[in-house]
Amino acid sequence: MHPRNSPSHPSGPEDDVEMSLVEHLQELRMRLIRALWGLVPGIAIAWHYREAILAFLAEPYVHAFRALGQGEPTLHFGNPADMFINYAMIAIVFGSLIASPWMFYQVWLFIAPGLYRSERRKAIPFILLSTLFFAGGALFGYRFVLPPAFDALLSFSGSVGVLRIQPTIMINEYLDFALRMILALGLTFEVPIAIGFLAYLELVTWKSLLRFGRWWLVIAAVLAAVLTPSGDIPTMMLVMTPLVVLYYISVLIAYVIGPKASASPSSMQRA
Repeated sequence: MHPRNSPSHPSGPEDDVEMSLVEHLQELRMRLIRALWGLVPGIAIAWHYREAILAFLAEPYVHAFRALGQGEPTLHFGNPADMFINYAMIAIVFGSLIASPWMFYQVWLFIAPGLYRSERRKAIPFILLSTLFFAGGALFGYRFVLPPAFDALLSFSGSVGVLRIQPTIMINEYLDFALRMILALGLTFEVPIAIGFLAYLELVTWKSLLRFGRWWLVIAAVLAAVLTPSGDIPTMMLVMTPLVVLYYISVLIAYVIGPKASASPSSMQRA
């Protein structure tokens, strides 16, 4: 890779056109509108399979409920419109997952004018990796975070003296918990993509990322607390652990694709 300020790239990206702030905002608005239009078919597909998706989302809860001997699992709703609203929420979230390649493509088109022609050819790997990491994070949340979270939280039910403590879970609250966790882990898994892209552009180096690691631990703890709906420590740790691991994977990625020499003062300032 040629350094961005080397003789091979003396001034700026090929076909570079100066854009005013207003033009940048107009471009951003256009990309956002196109990304939203791309959501429509994804939402339609997810709406068609809404009941199957709900059964899929409820599987960790069902397993935990039965394992604790609570009988047949149930989810309740208290308002006649609740099920329609919840199905709509499922359709929007899973429609976003379906449409994520198109949305990442719009992100790439927004940033592509500031890149060199050789860098623009990285569009397909960027889109594929972004989609795979997002889907992988969502799957990680579903398979490895939700089951132990429900096992731990539902275990507080049972008998207290003569009282029978039994969970009555509202579907609104369940979906808010499950979908937030799935989306949070999906976005968390985008950390290596974002940092790797910055390292490719030489805006950060692996050394600067390594030095920033101590602060990332604090940031990861705060993010885990914000992203964990239940607020319990075990679930927070399940969210925080991949945040930390993925960050140091990003450091390795920055080492592989970034400049190996010591960063210049100007690049350190940018980092």
